Amino acid sequence: MKSNDLPGAGASHAAGARPAGEGKRGYADLHEHLEELKKHGLLLEISRAVDKDSELHPLVRWQFVGGMAEAERKAFLFTNIVDGRGRKYDIPVVVGAIAANRAIYSVGMGAPLEKIQAKWDYAIAHPVAPREVRSAPCHDVVNTGDALVGEGKGLDRLPIPISTPGFDSAPTLTATNVITVDPETGVQNMGTYRAALKSSDRLVVRMATRVGGAGGYVHYQKYQKLGRKSMPCAIVLGCPPYVAFMGPQKLPVGIDEFTVAGGLAGAPINVVKAKTVDLFVPAESEIVIEGLIDTEYCEPEAPFGESHGHVALEEFNMPMRVTAITHRRNPVIPSYISQVAPSESSIIKRVAYEPLFLSHLREGLGIRGVRKVSLHEPLTGLLRVTVVSVEKGMPRTEVWRALRGAAFFKGDMGKITIAVNDDIDPDNSDAILWAMAYRMNPVEDVQALPHRGQGHGPKREHGNEEDSTLLIDATMKGDMPPLALPKQEYMERAMKIWEELGLPKLRPQSPWFGYSLGDWLPQWDEAALRAVQGRYAENGRISETQKKKGVKPETKFRPE
Repeated sequence: MKSNDLPGAGASHAAGARPAGEGKRGYADLHEHLEELKKHGLLLEISRAVDKDSELHPLVRWQFVGGMAEAERKAFLFTNIVDGRGRKYDIPVVVGAIAANRAIYSVGMGAPLEKIQAKWDYAIAHPVAPREVRSAPCHDVVNTGDALVGEGKGLDRLPIPISTPGFDSAPTLTATNVITVDPETGVQNMGTYRAALKSSDRLVVRMATRVGGAGGYVHYQKYQKLGRKSMPCAIVLGCPPYVAFMGPQKLPVGIDEFTVAGGLAGAPINVVKAKTVDLFVPAESEIVIEGLIDTEYCEPEAPFGESHGHVALEEFNMPMRVTAITHRRNPVIPSYISQVAPSESSIIKRVAYEPLFLSHLREGLGIRGVRKVSLHEPLTGLLRVTVVSVEKGMPRTEVWRALRGAAFFKGDMGKITIAVNDDIDPDNSDAILWAMAYRMNPVEDVQALPHRGQGHGPKREHGNEEDSTLLIDATMKGDMPPLALPKQEYMERAMKIWEELGLPKLRPQSPWFGYSLGDWLPQWDEAALRAVQGRYAENGRISETQKKKGVKPETKFRPE
């Protein structure tokens, strides 16, 4: 079947693409990215046999729930894969290669973390049109027709893992870039949507239907309104990292993600026309699954462990009949660790979203005292709890403006929004509870606001049940005495002794040393210094001269 025989065929969505042969590739593909991770000590190669259906994802999951620091996480490359029936596969699977931790994300972005938001801003403001090529690595091997049907063929040949063994009903594609095209404007969209395997040539795709949801679902609705019974679709596995980052990133509607990926790379992304659908796909993709999504019928899909941290129960979603599977000669299949946060998918979103929130508050709303926005990750998965860090002494009116601005920046995020001073580690729930315990008056510093949508979560976002928003001002309203821990210099001295003694590895949890919170005098610093020098008796002689008659015990005293 020729591409121009398919519904929605036409080359209008390629408008702006550069002709073939214009310059060399200016970005890494997945293979080169894996080599770079290996150089940085961020890639583990697992050569022992691992069951993709019951062992692969649980093995990687341990680095997220086993008490390891984020910096210790790695990408896992599995080269000896079997399934639940003992079948062997000749294609490797890599998990965590895009964002098992921030260091891996940084390698993929080619920039240190503190410069990533500026790189995103520049790419969106300076898009680079893709370059169409006539031949591509993703077309080294092309399977169509009978090559897609039967055991060990088509999708059944691919070692797609089960993400949540014990709950998921099928191997599911997770690290996807799903490409569709608007049948009216001709602009392509690329999103990260899950797709459950149903047979060797059939899968079911889930695109979010909530307000502000998936761009691909908007295309689906347009095909339905035009009376077309199917929608062309290409599911890409293993894009070059700059392209892979596009799927989870929230860009304005109508922007072609290939142009922003080109902006990240500073060079055009090579694209090639798919073999059986009229879409353009990244030329250096590992695997491309082409097909037609049925716009008339829906098929039950799931259960599946979702990124909001609960199992999504069975529901109707979009069946897709596979028309071709193309791939490189030696492909690698990526898979995301998702489900309960922290996870690879939550890190991808967090690194991108937090600077967007900060920019919204500081630049969009002009609230200069905001220092940082942190989206709580463990278990809540970024969607429910937002912490806004502000400088000490910020006017309360500005604190409340920041709380409201953060809570309603996105419809599905910020249900509980907390303002703290920038001495509080927003990733330490104990520190946040400390701030709430000593810096918040529940009567004055808490507000509950009605009429909020459910958002992405176990309660279906398209139901009628409303939610609400809780705003908490846990900032200091005045000076307070220091935190009662030894000063930093003494804790650091003790840490060196700890290490000399060979005691268990320390994982400092902020706050791990004492510091002034404003209510502190130089005279008390001097007295503390005399004490650690063994000169406490001098302090006693000074205090003896300050005796006062007729005062009640516990009356405050301030040395002059």
